[in-house]
Amino acid sequence: MVIVRDMWLTGFDAPVLHTLYIDKPMRGHGLMQAIARVNRVFRDKPGGLVVDYIGLAQELKSALATYTESGGTGRTALDQDEAVALMQEKYEVCCGLFDSYTTPDGVVGGFDWSAWVGGTPQERLSLLPAAQEHILAQENGKDRLIKAVRELSQAFALAVPHEEALRIRDDVAFFQAVQSVLAKRAPGDARPEEELDHAVRQIIARAVAPEGVIDVFAAAGLEKPDISILSDEFLAEMRGMPQRNLAVELLQKLLKGEIKTRRRRNLVQARSFAEMLEQSLRRYQNRAIEAAQVIEELIQLAKEMREADRRGEELGLSEDELAFYDALETNDSAVAVLGDETLRGIARELVEAVRANVTIDWTCREDVRAKMRVIVKRILRKHGYPPDKQEKATQTVLEQAEQLSELWAA
Repeated sequence: MVIVRDMWLTGFDAPVLHTLYIDKPMRGHGLMQAIARVNRVFRDKPGGLVVDYIGLAQELKSALATYTESGGTGRTALDQDEAVALMQEKYEVCCGLFDSYTTPDGVVGGFDWSAWVGGTPQERLSLLPAAQEHILAQENGKDRLIKAVRELSQAFALAVPHEEALRIRDDVAFFQAVQSVLAKRAPGDARPEEELDHAVRQIIARAVAPEGVIDVFAAAGLEKPDISILSDEFLAEMRGMPQRNLAVELLQKLLKGEIKTRRRRNLVQARSFAEMLEQSLRRYQNRAIEAAQVIEELIQLAKEMREADRRGEELGLSEDELAFYDALETNDSAVAVLGDETLRGIARELVEAVRANVTIDWTCREDVRAKMRVIVKRILRKHGYPPDKQEKATQTVLEQAEQLSELWAA
C-alpha cells in the first residue's frame, strides 16, 4: 500500500499498484496522472481499480476528452458492461468444466459444488479433493481449468463491484481454490503462479472466511501423516485414496520436491531418482499404465528414496562422503577394479581436500576451478581410478562440489 498526499504523480512507474482511493478533488492532467499509477497492465493484472469517495465522474469524463483531443492513444478506461460480458463468458467456460462431461474412457459425470456456498468450513474443504479428481479425469483437464480460471479472475477483477460480479463471487472463489491446488508446484520447480489482485481477494474473502480451527487432513479424508512424506503410514494413505488421479498428482509433486531437496546434497542420486520418476509419469501420461499402477510405482520410488538414506550408515560414510562415493560409483569398471573399500577411501579424501580448498567465489574463478580439477584428478590417479573414466568422474565430482559448497557456506 502507498499513501500519497500530493506531488508523487510523475517521474516513476509502479505497475504493481492496483487500487486508487481518491478522497481529494482532482481534475485534468493531474487526475489522468493519478489514474496512470494504477491502470497499467502488468503480468496477471488486467487493469486498475479506482475507488471514488467524492464523486469525480464528470471530472474524469472531461479529463478523458482532453486526453483524447491532445493525441493520447490507448484505452484509459474500460466500459464496465463490456467487462461484465467478458466475465460472464469466462464464467460459463469454468462452469462447463464442472458440468457433465465424457472422459476418454466414455464415462459421463458432473460435479456439484453447491456445498461451497452453504456448507461448513469442513464441508467446503472436503470438496477440493473430489473437485480435483473430477478435473484430472478429463482430457487435459488440469491445463484447461488453470487457463480458464486465470482468464475468469482477470475478467472478474475488471467487473467488480458490479452486481453480476458480486453474484458469482462465491463460485469464483471455488474455482480459484481448485485452481490454486492444481497449479501449485514442487518447491523450486518453477516460478509460482502470480497472486490475484489483492482487492479482488478482499471482496471474495467472505466465501472462505474461517469459522474456527479445521483439521485439514480429516476434512480431506486422510489421517494425519508422519512428518516425513516417505513414511509407511503416509504412503499407505496415498495408496488408499479413492481419488486415484489426485493421488498421482500429490505423489508427483511430493517426490519432485524431495528430489529437488536431495539435488543439493547428492546430485547423482537425485538425477537417478528424477529419471525413474520421469519414466513412470511418461508411461502414465501416454496411457501405457493406469493410475493404480503408477501409484504403486511412485510409492516404490518413495521407498527407494528412504532406503537410500540408510546407505551412508551401511557404508560408514557421512552424507557428504556418500555424495562423492555415488559420483565415483557410476563407473561400473571402477567398482570392479577398485572395490567398495577403496572407493570409500577416495570419497573421504575428496571431501577433505575439496572442503579445504573451496572459497566463497570459487565457482566463478576459472583459476580456482582449474586448481580444484587438478586436486581431484591427482587423488583419482593416486588410487588407481581407471584413466579412461577419470575425466567424467572429475566433472561429476566438481558438479557435486558446487552443490555441497553452497551448504558448507550456509
